[in-house]
Amino acid sequence: MDNEEHLRLLNRVASGDRKAFELLYKATSGHLYAICMSILKNNELAEDVLQEGFIKIWDNAKEYSQGKGRVLTWMTSIVRYRAIDMLRFQKVRKGNGLSEQELVSDSPTDSFQFTNKNQLDHCIEQLGIQQKQAIHLAFFDGLTHQEIAYHIDSPLGTSKSLIRRGVQALKRCLGL
Repeated sequence: MDNEEHLRLLNRVASGDRKAFELLYKATSGHLYAICMSILKNNELAEDVLQEGFIKIWDNAKEYSQGKGRVLTWMTSIVRYRAIDMLRFQKVRKGNGLSEQELVSDSPTDSFQFTNKNQLDHCIEQLGIQQKQAIHLAFFDGLTHQEIAYHIDSPLGTSKSLIRRGVQALKRCLGL
């Protein structure tokens, strides 16, 4: 199913169409469940997060904007953030806390071996607006280079350069 079909179904979901929601669920739940499992490594927790994620998708379908990227990317972000929240909750519940490294270990930024999240936040703030946006879209929203180029309305090569230079600037700032 392509983005246009996802968009058509999500628009129907936004108007309360339960059948469209069922079709969207059938088309995307396998992919989203795999993301939950890759983060949580627990079938029961992954199923819970998937259900919570779809409830949030149902509740927020009207909030989706095409400018934010593809429908599946938007849905993936919702489920991924719910899974990370669940992982944090499970770590805290077990009483062993959550180190800064564990907070980012499931994101593409785990290649940065830093010890202080505040330091990363500070370094991200030092980036230019476009670099910050491109880095966020790539590493936190999981968009592809093409989706980023579309989202920031720039050529593909420019979006790739923004990400590459942004990562280099972050490495310098973090002393890597």
